[in-house]
Amino acid sequence: MSSPKLPKWLMPLSHRNEFIFNPSPRDFTVEEIPLYEFSSEGEHLILKVRKKELTTWEMLEIFSSHLGIRRRDIGYAGLKDKHAMTIQYISIMAIHQDKLGEFAHPQIKILDTIRHNNKIRIGHLKGNLFHLRFKKVLGVQKDMLDSVLKWIKQNGVPNYFGYQRFGNYGDNWEEGQRIISGELRMRDRKSREFLISAYQSYLFNNWLSKRIELCRLLEEFSESQTEQLLELPKDTLKDIKKQKGFFKIIEGDLLMHYPHGRIFYAQNHLEESERFEQKDISPTGLLSGKKVKLSMGNAREIEQQFDTVTFENGSRRYAWIFPKDIKSKYLPERAHYELEFFLPKGCYATNVVEILRGYRA
Repeated sequence: MSSPKLPKWLMPLSHRNEFIFNPSPRDFTVEEIPLYEFSSEGEHLILKVRKKELTTWEMLEIFSSHLGIRRRDIGYAGLKDKHAMTIQYISIMAIHQDKLGEFAHPQIKILDTIRHNNKIRIGHLKGNLFHLRFKKVLGVQKDMLDSVLKWIKQNGVPNYFGYQRFGNYGDNWEEGQRIISGELRMRDRKSREFLISAYQSYLFNNWLSKRIELCRLLEEFSESQTEQLLELPKDTLKDIKKQKGFFKIIEGDLLMHYPHGRIFYAQNHLEESERFEQKDISPTGLLSGKKVKLSMGNAREIEQQFDTVTFENGSRRYAWIFPKDIKSKYLPERAHYELEFFLPKGCYATNVVEILRGYRA
């Protein structure tokens, strides 16, 4: 089946779909999906925890203080939004179980406990199930949301790092940049690593924006015209327009089996674009650093513009993702539009929301 063109009203920002979505525990729920089933035996205790209006760090600090243990002795799989009702799993040593009987906090509730034979580590999750409620959605807006959602189901969304990554003012990447350049010194290792990671994320987002700009231009101009507009070498985009999907694979891109698997170079972009359309593979972008694979050839022409800094740790990240298990429900008497979907770990619900608002990728 050929991929439908992106709806025209997603193109200009002036045609935004106006609805109200203010992340809050009432309208935004995130449920962590564990990587594996817990064994029901072992020296560790897994806590299924619900929190609201707290960061994961703040929640861990509360448990640390109550149990009289170090925060780093508490295992967790990932960080969750502060302005949401979130359900996630943490682990402690089972010897502290008795102290949980006295635990009470207005923003935290322990939903369940189960034994397991190892501590939860960062990344030990399949992904997250998101529940969102949009308000003041009128009939026309509901139809627009349905239409964009149909497009998302077939095409997916860009895998930008969300605003949560960049602090309250969206500028903590600047401190990361100053740390890398030697202008700023920071003793706290975790804070230092987080700010440097924010700078890596900033560069990734800029690379992804460049690639999406390329895809937009190809819808309006020829390959050679797009090369001129983006100041790319001749034939960088040769035959790219033959690909059916919106996001184009370029020769030399590093692709990865989706939602996990081995990484490999794009050689026949037309054949691989068909696999991409089937959601079997997805292109990756660079989180710059040492001992990480770089794209080659034409793809590298663009990537290297955002690979100007040598970070200690680098990796590849999916550029494009595919929300799963998408469900929606419209409540006309309240003008509410309820939405549910699953995303792999490390992906942000804001990417789906922004496409639904009408931002063009």
